[in-house]
Amino acid sequence: MWIRLNGKGYETKAESLYALCRELGFTSENRVVILNGYQSGEDIPLHKGDVITTIEKGKLPPEDCLEEMLCARHTPGVHEKVRKARVAVAGLGGLGSNIALGLARTGVGTLHLVDFDVVEPSNLNRQQYRVSHLGMAKAEALKQEIAEVNPFVRVVAETLRVTRENAPALFKEDPIVCEAFDNPEAKAMLVNTLLTQCPEKALVAASGMAGYGSGNQIKTRRVMENFYLCGDGETAAEPGCGLMAPRVAICAGHQANTVLRLILECKTV
Repeated sequence: MWIRLNGKGYETKAESLYALCRELGFTSENRVVILNGYQSGEDIPLHKGDVITTIEKGKLPPEDCLEEMLCARHTPGVHEKVRKARVAVAGLGGLGSNIALGLARTGVGTLHLVDFDVVEPSNLNRQQYRVSHLGMAKAEALKQEIAEVNPFVRVVAETLRVTRENAPALFKEDPIVCEAFDNPEAKAMLVNTLLTQCPEKALVAASGMAGYGSGNQIKTRRVMENFYLCGDGETAAEPGCGLMAPRVAICAGHQANTVLRLILECKTV
């Protein structure tokens, strides 16, 4: 029976997953075994054309093997589009750092990360940084974090402030831009600049994710042809209603998922 094993064609006499493991000389106890995108420790029957990826537990596989694993997880057609995609994230705080890591785990091929700031102790309650990153430029710290998650994602990290003057040139190569600023004026500036000067770009922005209100209030809306807005649209950070990890992460998840849907050319929000 012909199957695809770790990215290559393989002829096997095994009729089940356990039998294949024995044929290959290992057990499912020391290897992660993924069958057609599904990780399983059960003895599932094999069929002609099945796609199987095996990875030694606790070790980083070679790039082609990791690529095959992601492809199996996402299905080939989906992963190919994701791998070829390029996405910019403007602002790398609670929203941006979560968006970037979510997209990196999804296997987006190129991430363009932009932020002028450095990691501060006050960031640690909701942003994807560690104590070891304190004082580092956020763009470089996040690039380091992504390398620990998926070292094969290409990261373009820039430490600079986004302005009305530099935004069009800065994001020239990015078909999709995520607005992830904390400052309302900066949010409005980037949204207005890209909508008026770069209307062909898809823009995914956020508004209203402070506090600890119901996560079900966080929604994604298609505001214009290429403009999507995530959040509850009203809950701003203020005394007694700060920015907290769970709700910020929910909104960031909406933004990352919207990006994925745009990459896959889904027609609805």
